Amino acid sequence: MKKILLSLLFVALALVVTAIVAVVLIVKIVLAPATGEWSSRVRVGPVAFDVGVPTAIRVATAPWFAPRLDGHSLDTRYGPVRFAWREAGQTLELACAPCSTTVPELGAEPIRLERLLITARRDVAVLNGTIEATRDGAPPLRGRWDGRLSQKALQLDIDMAASPIAQWYAIFVPALPELQRARIGGTLGLKAQVTLPADSFTLQPVLSQFTVEGLGTEAMLNARTSCGPSARLSAESWLARAVIAAEDQRFFQHPGYDLTELGAAMAANQKTGQVERGGSTLTQQLVKLLVTGSERTGERKLRELLYAEEMEQTLGKARILQLYLDNAPWGGETCGAEAAAKRYFKRSAPRLEPAQAVWLAAMLHNPSAEVAQWQRSGNIDAARAKWVAEGIRPILRGQRESLLKAVANARFAAPGDAAAR
Repeated sequence: MKKILLSLLFVALALVVTAIVAVVLIVKIVLAPATGEWSSRVRVGPVAFDVGVPTAIRVATAPWFAPRLDGHSLDTRYGPVRFAWREAGQTLELACAPCSTTVPELGAEPIRLERLLITARRDVAVLNGTIEATRDGAPPLRGRWDGRLSQKALQLDIDMAASPIAQWYAIFVPALPELQRARIGGTLGLKAQVTLPADSFTLQPVLSQFTVEGLGTEAMLNARTSCGPSARLSAESWLARAVIAAEDQRFFQHPGYDLTELGAAMAANQKTGQVERGGSTLTQQLVKLLVTGSERTGERKLRELLYAEEMEQTLGKARILQLYLDNAPWGGETCGAEAAAKRYFKRSAPRLEPAQAVWLAAMLHNPSAEVAQWQRSGNIDAARAKWVAEGIRPILRGQRESLLKAVANARFAAPGDAAAR
């Protein structure tokens, strides 16, 4: 009897193994990528094989198969995803909870959501559905999406409905300490275009009547810098104009944030595949210097935005510019325009020659590296210095030609050297 039971158990195990192998083989055959098709590596237990992603999407959203996904879960790089099938609307639901992803422009720290619910329907190669981001205690953010599927890519158009900006903060960064005291007004809508698998995207935020109160930035009206004496430069001085040309050419046009520059920075970074260009305004850079620090995280960026918006109202452009010039880093322990002018050119900031002002402004994007290059070669980044000189406004044509010539021929003594080179 015992032998019979063992034999039956062996047969049952063999049947199970055979069934598993058969299922894997069927999946491999059905989902095998066609020539040139967008594919992804999938592992089922010890077996790994390539799957045609467009084919997998078609199968997963087909009414004859999607119901089989109901109640099942899948671990993804974004988080665990649970599937549900809604027969009435012939709709597949995907709930990612918790859900996270990394946006290089916002740093290495992932952006996290408590729950992201996506619905999907497909009609041949056209897909559409809804998006809902939720967190306990906060109203959800809702939107719609449309997609077009080809053998090589999935192109998505996403439209998030305008919602109170405070609601966005509550969903994405509920633990932000400023939310306890900041009064945030205005609405934010978002349009995005995403192409997979290239992971390329464009964002079109639509901000309306954004206001912030309650953070106490009015105290900075009388703030003193720890960098030494104030340079007391007017906005018309050569150094002030050169710094604006180098760091924020739309300083007098934007309200503390610059959506145009942010979009351009994202596009440029995607082309190079690296975060080489930032979209921060002078106001945001000042917040980083005085309040938030320079940690590259999405949370810091969102804090920065709140302070920048309030500072534009409580301080005004002239005071923001002065505070930035008095606190900006210029390499090593040197900070503030007056200290930098005296260290590098042995004169006060208001008395800098135009080419010297351009030189200092061109250093701001990476002061330590520029000082090292200056000491090593006798020059800083010549191309950047030229670019800064070309961006200075207002300036007459003859003045610009003279400035460009002076910058091209400039050879200033490196820090610590006794004589010019």
